[in-house]
Amino acid sequence: MIIPKTKGVIAILTGGGDVPGLNPAIRAVTIRANREGYKVIGLRRGWAGISEIIRDHKADNSNCFEILTDNIVNKAGRTGGTFLHTSRTRPSHMSKDSVPDHLKGTYNAEVNDITPEIIKNLEWLGVDYLIPIGGDDTLSYAVHLNKMGVKVVAIPKTMDNDVPGTDYCIGFSTCVTRTIQMTNSLRTSAGSHERFLVLEVFGRYAGFTAMLPTMAGSANRCVIPEYKFDVELLTNLLVEDRNNNPSRYSVVLISEGAMFKGGEMIFHDNERDAYGHAKLGGIGDVVSQKLKELSPKYNSGRTINVINQKLGYMVRGGDPDFLDSIVPMAYGNLALDLILKGIYGRIVVLKNGRYDNVPIDVVTSTKKVVNVSENYNIERLRPIYHSFEMKPFLLMASDD
Repeated sequence: MIIPKTKGVIAILTGGGDVPGLNPAIRAVTIRANREGYKVIGLRRGWAGISEIIRDHKADNSNCFEILTDNIVNKAGRTGGTFLHTSRTRPSHMSKDSVPDHLKGTYNAEVNDITPEIIKNLEWLGVDYLIPIGGDDTLSYAVHLNKMGVKVVAIPKTMDNDVPGTDYCIGFSTCVTRTIQMTNSLRTSAGSHERFLVLEVFGRYAGFTAMLPTMAGSANRCVIPEYKFDVELLTNLLVEDRNNNPSRYSVVLISEGAMFKGGEMIFHDNERDAYGHAKLGGIGDVVSQKLKELSPKYNSGRTINVINQKLGYMVRGGDPDFLDSIVPMAYGNLALDLILKGIYGRIVVLKNGRYDNVPIDVVTSTKKVVNVSENYNIERLRPIYHSFEMKPFLLMASDD
């Protein structure tokens, strides 16, 4: 053990994609834990930092972890991203090339499970509790560690808002806010040129980031991963929307994981991350081309040009909005509440407008996607909302 213990040692990490709200969560955990008499270790670069530790007091492990203080987290807590950095490392399925140099003699298969080293490294640091902040990929490995005896309390984050068991994941509000802002900014160009406006947004398997801005009035239509759409229908609807708009333009939001009828997801290249995901990208380009080609058919023979923009990292960079400043603070304190009670194997959640916690196994036992029959009109390619009475705060809850 190299970390002097008081009441105990808590380690925290951020994994997967960056989102605004991670630093406020780290801040909340650290300040509360320090006040309660714990030491807090920030594990750097997600699961990569704890993977690369050399268990030698003389080794330089500064790139793997740091002891967190109030002064460190207070400054970072007002900013976006994660000052602990992040990665998509998956220690249970680590390629031969990704194995840390000092472990290559032991782990030299094409795919390696270095979980025994992760557990030894946590023990070497004297870690009593581990708080991973991530999406379903990062947290799926946390579930694995929990089953191996590591005391885990998880915090959900992902701008796709698709971690099961919770209505809200850190990063989602800022993503929706930015999507609305940027869509409204691009309206001036679309209107000036009387074009279709096609915006590709995040959402590999779940369409929440396209659904909520459309419901808020930012777009006429949206297409989502949960339903394979007919591009002929989409073209007809957008022409109709354009003709009914005095400014002669219409807007569609395209989830990156959306698919044509009879088609599959469109990938940027063949490279895959540690969790087996190929990089998505390009559905917006393909839809834009198809809309232009088909537009004469529904527009009296006249072609309608397209403005095509992939929002991408523009919605995940920068400072968090109000919700992504407040919810991470609450989540961090909820995690400490559990630790103070000696409870672990849980993930903190927002459920029906109230903070709670559920077993961490929910992350791998189910999927969270848009309920098409309840929330999406397949004939109009847009959200359904008949009545808001007794609906959850974000309208589409985790168990819809």
